[in-house]
Amino acid sequence: MTFDDIRHIALAWPEVEDGTSYGTPALKVRKKMLVRLKEDGDSLVMPGVPPDERDMLVESQPEIFYFTDHYRDYPTVLIRLSKAKRATVEPLLRRHWRTLASKKAVRITTSSSP
Repeated sequence: MTFDDIRHIALAWPEVEDGTSYGTPALKVRKKMLVRLKEDGDSLVMPGVPPDERDMLVESQPEIFYFTDHYRDYPTVLIRLSKAKRATVEPLLRRHWRTLASKKAVRITTSSSP
C-alpha cells in the first residue's frame, strides 16, 4: 500500500480532508488527525489503537506493525505501508474515522454500506 491508497480509501468517507501534520501528508476529520505519513515515507501513524491491541498486533505481525518509544504512551501504532494490505489497514482506519466524524456522517455511511 501507499499513502495515496490510504487517501483513496479515506477521502471517500464524509468529513475527511487532506492536510499536513508535522510537515508530512495527513488526513483529517473535522480538523483532527485521522492518520499521517511518518517522515520515513513508508510508515503510517495510526492513532486510535489501544496499547493492549497494539501490543498484540506488533507481536503477531511485526513485519507490518511497530511503534517507537515516542509513541509508547499513546494509543497509536505505526504501520509499514509497503508490507500492509488494505484488508489489514482499512478496519483500523474506519474505526478511528468513526470516533472523529460527526454522528450524522457515521449514521449516513453506516446506513449506505452493504
